[in-house]
Amino acid sequence: QVQLVESGGGLVQAGGSLRLSCAASGRAFSTYVIGWFRQAPGKEREFVAALSRSGLSTIYADSVKGRFTISRDNAKNTVYLQMNSLKPDDTAVYYCAKGPSIVSTIKSYDSWGQGTQVTVSS
Repeated sequence: QVQLVESGGGLVQAGGSLRLSCAASGRAFSTYVIGWFRQAPGKEREFVAALSRSGLSTIYADSVKGRFTISRDNAKNTVYLQMNSLKPDDTAVYYCAKGPSIVSTIKSYDSWGQGTQVTVSS
């Protein structure tokens, strides 16, 4: 059973950058698709980005395309989310989860981490 732990959140001004990490325990990390999601106060959880097992295929939500980059280092059992040009609308708790394939459907994912807070001030 894999366990995922997010880190790297914090407070940043609009236009700034943050890099989130999703570290996995357990074996077979390289066989998992990993997705990033976020949930703002009073809103439903939404898809942000996902990455294939090899790291060669990615998908992004339209709202973050061109600003966020997802990547992985299988040797370190870690997936990253580089977030640039941050906006106040990006404020949310960010979660990572594993999935069976590279899709944006939230219900396809499991083994959710506890989340890390990202706050973007204007």
